[in-house]
Amino acid sequence: MQTRVIAEMENISPKYLESILVQLRKSGILGSKKGKGGGYYLLKPASETKMTQVMRILEGPIALVSCVSLKYYEHCDDCPDEASCSVHKLMIQVRDNTLAIFNNTHLSDLV
Repeated sequence: MQTRVIAEMENISPKYLESILVQLRKSGILGSKKGKGGGYYLLKPASETKMTQVMRILEGPIALVSCVSLKYYEHCDDCPDEASCSVHKLMIQVRDNTLAIFNNTHLSDLV
């Protein structure tokens, strides 16, 4: 699909949409074709693309804080002991529930 068509259908700024589509193309979710009749296309079926992958590409880590991130972990300087930190435990639950939703949602579910 052409960027202009998607932007009109979804009421999104074409410039903003283009930046998203370029990120998804660089990451291997989308392919693109230039010229007349060109545009963007999915490289695999929408039913095989989990939202976890898309969200990490567009937004970065799924976890709200880095001390519970599975892919971008960083020790929290504010917390001397993660094992006894009640906020850490809560944020693990938030991460796990968010991951469950994203892992069970595919692009095809959003159409």
